[in-house]
Amino acid sequence: MTEATARKIPPDPMLPEVTRVRRRRRETHDVWTLALEAPPGTGFGPGQFNMLCLPGVGEVPISMSGDPERGGLVHTIRAVGAVSTALAGLKPGAQLGLRGPFGSTWPLAAAAGRDVVIMAGGLGLAPLRPLLYRLFARPRDYGRITLLYGTRSPDDILFERELQRWRDRAGANVLVTVDHAAGDWRGPVGVVTSLLQPGQFDPGNSIACICGPEVMMRFSIGNLIDMGLPAESIYLSMERNMKCAVGHCGHCQFGPAFVCRDGPVFRYDRVRALFGLKEF
Repeated sequence: MTEATARKIPPDPMLPEVTRVRRRRRETHDVWTLALEAPPGTGFGPGQFNMLCLPGVGEVPISMSGDPERGGLVHTIRAVGAVSTALAGLKPGAQLGLRGPFGSTWPLAAAAGRDVVIMAGGLGLAPLRPLLYRLFARPRDYGRITLLYGTRSPDDILFERELQRWRDRAGANVLVTVDHAAGDWRGPVGVVTSLLQPGQFDPGNSIACICGPEVMMRFSIGNLIDMGLPAESIYLSMERNMKCAVGHCGHCQFGPAFVCRDGPVFRYDRVRALFGLKEF
């Protein structure tokens, strides 16, 4: 077990616990954030995920998107399939099944005293938000914090109020770009890698954490390495198809690893030979 791995697996990890929706907030036209009642003793680390299920509909893995230090379970869900659409539509008081938390975490310990570069694409900002909460809660423990976020359009930007609060913090560099400008957008237009600039971080004393579509992560990794960041200082969160969450079913096998059991957060140098290969 590595320092990036921290699990709280229940006695029977395949048996869902019943929980309820406490609050529901709309983020964009197709993304909702649900705050759930946390079963007693529940805790999680930034980067971990839960399996959320609705009887008769199905079960999906959803990353945590809340603050680990504030308690409660928060999940940000894009309504794209039958299960995620049903989950996103739950109202406060509705019941659902919960398994977890599962998986490895973002490397907070390894980030201590170093510059931290966060690169997020689209909904990939949600699994990174718990890490950002922890970084901004103790900014003196880290060097420069840079958040680079790209999404499709201004209407698809997640957590706008928090982005502004983080942008206002001394020493934080928060940049947002969109693929297609619309309305009164006056910010950058282009892919998220266009936000990378020399001088944002010290390549010899930095780590990078990346989450988003795999093509976005692949180009982000390439640009960071070209800027001098070693492969062992880059971490990414894989979002491949997870079903059982405990490495039994094989749906998320990633070479010799399983995304649910050995990830979803991986150090890049450990998966470099496999990263970018398509799923069958």
